[in-house]
Amino acid sequence: MRRIQLGIFLNFALACDMAELFFTETHARLRTWLASWYAMFIVYASLSPFTGWREQGLSFIEMLDAPLMLTYTAFDTAINFLSYLPFGFLTVTALRARYSMLPSLILGLCLGIVLSASMEYLQMYLPARVSSNMDMLSNSTGALLGGLLAANIASWNWFVRLARWRSVFFHQGKEMDFGLALLVLWMFGQINPSLPMLGNVFIGDVARQPFALIPRIPFNGWESCAVALNLLMLGILMLTLLRASRNIVTVLPIILCAVALAKFITAAVLLKSWALLLWINSEAMLGIFFGVGLLLVLWRSRAALIVFGAVIAGAYFVIVNFVIEGKNPAAAPFIYHWHYGHLLNYNGLAQTITLIFPLLLLWHLWRIREI
Repeated sequence: MRRIQLGIFLNFALACDMAELFFTETHARLRTWLASWYAMFIVYASLSPFTGWREQGLSFIEMLDAPLMLTYTAFDTAINFLSYLPFGFLTVTALRARYSMLPSLILGLCLGIVLSASMEYLQMYLPARVSSNMDMLSNSTGALLGGLLAANIASWNWFVRLARWRSVFFHQGKEMDFGLALLVLWMFGQINPSLPMLGNVFIGDVARQPFALIPRIPFNGWESCAVALNLLMLGILMLTLLRASRNIVTVLPIILCAVALAKFITAAVLLKSWALLLWINSEAMLGIFFGVGLLLVLWRSRAALIVFGAVIAGAYFVIVNFVIEGKNPAAAPFIYHWHYGHLLNYNGLAQTITLIFPLLLLWHLWRIREI
């Protein structure tokens, strides 16, 4: 009996220790960055393409007072619910480092409601969007469920082990938290299946008929160059984050495999069957090969790493914005079998991440130059 009681006590103490490890200010900084990124994604998806603003004679109070099921569709309700669930989860886990559970949950729900209400209010000025109290309700419900999941996160052993793994392999500090959030941002932008592996040029019209002859497309060396630079940016970012540089041999393949797997899954869900593997092309494979080779040369010296990282980020920004053509998201919808309006926002967001990532990487390198 005493052994059982001692075992229960030790398990409880271990759970408390794991919770204390997870809900700390150091770990909260990363989740704060992720919650902030995700809030920006919601704003982008809700208001894109940010054109056509005009007064439509609508009242926000009238929208809230309208019959609840007036604009209801099961698909939109599910999308809105799932879109706000990660926001509630990330927000509450970040707040838990500063407040107890109940205030964190209430504040996280309030932030979800305020964000949703703001988006629905602004959508009243966009003719292409429809403001709905049902959307606001499903958004708020998603944020609430995400917060409730976060309330139980300390009991998820695998999640706490992930936090410990992060502490073992990666440097600590606010600069490194921003770098890890930047890594997640890069991965999010790369899972779009209408972009080649590590590429930035949207896959366009390949063949309109099942038996049509696919025109021969000339090899584009600039695309391979962009892929190589993209991989180098990823590698240099990871080298600034890892405690031991040699661990990049393990961590980099894990990241690339995770991106490839996510890309394959989204391609299987969103693309037509014949387009399932279009994101694997010769330009991308050649660029990855050269990028890995160059990374093996650069990883030894940290001082050289900062300088080369700045040069590579600047070169990538110039190439993808002023040299390579055909990166318009409008070129991609033909390869999808997804017919909902969220698709253009999804592709536009991937393009935006491609645009801002090298600039954010430059800022990260500037912040860690003396560390």
